[in-house]
Amino acid sequence: MGIKIGNAAFDARADEALQDPDVQRAVPPAQERLQSVRLKAVDELGDWERWRDLGEKIRSHTIEHLDYYLTELSENVAKRGGHVFFAETAEEANDYIEQVVRQKQAKKVVKSKSMVTEEIGLNPVLEKAGCEVVETDLGEYIIQLDHDHPSHFIGPALHKTKEQVRDIFTEKRGYAGTEKPEELTQFAREQLRKEFLSADVGITGCNFAIANSGTVGIVTNEGNARLSTTVPKTQITVMGMERLAPTWEDFEVMVSLLCRSAVGQKLSTYVTCLSGPKMDGEADGPEEFHLVIVDNGRSGILGTEFQSALHCIRCAACVNVCPVYRHIGGHAYGSIYQGPIGAVLTPLLGGYEEYKELPYASSLCAACTEVCPVRIPLHELLYKHRQRIVQDEGLAPAGEKMAMKTFRTVTSSSRLYRISTKSATVARGVIAGMSKGGPKPIRGWTGSRNLPSVGKKRFRDLYRERRKGAGE
Repeated sequence: MGIKIGNAAFDARADEALQDPDVQRAVPPAQERLQSVRLKAVDELGDWERWRDLGEKIRSHTIEHLDYYLTELSENVAKRGGHVFFAETAEEANDYIEQVVRQKQAKKVVKSKSMVTEEIGLNPVLEKAGCEVVETDLGEYIIQLDHDHPSHFIGPALHKTKEQVRDIFTEKRGYAGTEKPEELTQFAREQLRKEFLSADVGITGCNFAIANSGTVGIVTNEGNARLSTTVPKTQITVMGMERLAPTWEDFEVMVSLLCRSAVGQKLSTYVTCLSGPKMDGEADGPEEFHLVIVDNGRSGILGTEFQSALHCIRCAACVNVCPVYRHIGGHAYGSIYQGPIGAVLTPLLGGYEEYKELPYASSLCAACTEVCPVRIPLHELLYKHRQRIVQDEGLAPAGEKMAMKTFRTVTSSSRLYRISTKSATVARGVIAGMSKGGPKPIRGWTGSRNLPSVGKKRFRDLYRERRKGAGE
């Protein structure tokens, strides 16, 4: 699949989501619920702003010294018998993982939730190699059964109603129960348990790898990551190269920020920390461990004005407060990364030609910046994208370029400016009075807005009349 989902233009994707009653029924309540529990959790912690300061400091330091900590991590993993592979591209990562799976003659792979494996499009590669791939996170399991795409960092199936989930289970797995969440979850648990027991390879993502011990940390609420890493004989962890914590103390801070910001918990149900294959005397764990560290464009962000985007811990707090996401959901972004951070990160990884609309999918209200637990200035980065798109890349629409050129010409001439302000009253009926939102070139902008009529008199004229009437 890769980072891109769908081929339709952004406007078409957004319009489809706005007209989809299920999306409109599922997304806003879920967004509100996640935001409310986050607020309660951060209040319980105490001085949240000091925690944010510490989180920002840790992430900034880590990214500034990323080469050092990646080296330290890989050396410590190797010391404990693990294998480390640095993948510059998605293709290199997929080739390496496919090679491991083939060597093990694996027929079934179980996966816990991983955004980076979605990013590199791993599942189709393994399926093409003749391997059955089973997503074991409940949301991802639902998405996989429905041949759909994730729409949220934390809740991949957030856009689906419980009735839709019931219908998917009924059609794909012969489910005969109701739409009650408890029954749906119990059914999924029964279905997945046998998959864990028969899997040859387990694949996971990584929330944070702890550099000074060579440990991989995975945060879940379902226990599926723990089963994926203890039952299969071979484990493969795939991580974005920026997902590091230098020490256990740093890891503790980051997990606390992540759990509270993501799902409003002091700590998630499971925090699984793994340090390579099981050692002599250990009861469980894989016999073989592979850590695949993925670049896939991240190194190109280092040292740029967008470097702070790599501080992201994938908590989705920014998504949960975004008014744009609330209305259009995740799929409209055309990327596996949604919301404000998706609108920042996706153009950096996928290019402006493909994703130049995303930085404009924001009101620049700065709510995302205010909730980010590591203080990424998201609204400022979105604005920087817009500057680049227009000034450096020259990718503004032709109509917009013409409009701005005309505006510059008119406002640079006092005579033309006076003429234009006077003509505005004549044009007010054309712009605001037409039933479809004005002339064709501006209907895309006015279609969802209530344009007030232009006043019959200019402010300058009213001001002069007022002064004349006062005898000045």
